[in-house]
Amino acid sequence: MMDETEFWELVDATREAAEGDPEEQADLLVDRLLALDPEMVLDFARHFEARFNRAYTWDLWGAAWILLDGASDDAFDSFRCWLIGQGREVYEGGVHDPDSLADLLADFDEEIDGDGEELGFAADEAYEQLTGTVAPDLGIPPAASEPLGAPVDLESDRVLAERCPKLWERFRG
Repeated sequence: MMDETEFWELVDATREAAEGDPEEQADLLVDRLLALDPEMVLDFARHFEARFNRAYTWDLWGAAWILLDGASDDAFDSFRCWLIGQGREVYEGGVHDPDSLADLLADFDEEIDGDGEELGFAADEAYEQLTGTVAPDLGIPPAASEPLGAPVDLESDRVLAERCPKLWERFRG
């Protein structure tokens, strides 16, 4: 059974080895997961999916919108994967208070940062390589159909600047 600390250690080790490149991090994560047994890979997948679902909030979507200069549903999904890939401190801070990402992110290059889509598939890919079959249902509750929290008008610069003033000033101001 993989605990939360082991989950974050895998995330951190692969991010550091990839020097922050999310695609390289995903490849390294698959390699690390291939060294584990299939049940551990599923444990990793459960940890990842639970955090992915927890980050489905309007305020975090607003933060992603600011950082990426717009974020569709798919872009926000990829952003949430990327956020998990940034490690526990950045993830927890960003979910708790999205505006704190202004302080937690050393820098943000929208060419490579903010898109961690491949990270979201790492456990599935490793499981398939280990077993030759598609990963089973993880048995965790599905994500909400709508983001959590008070809806945000993502098209309104004024609203975004009010919701995340530090992020707005640092990345769009």
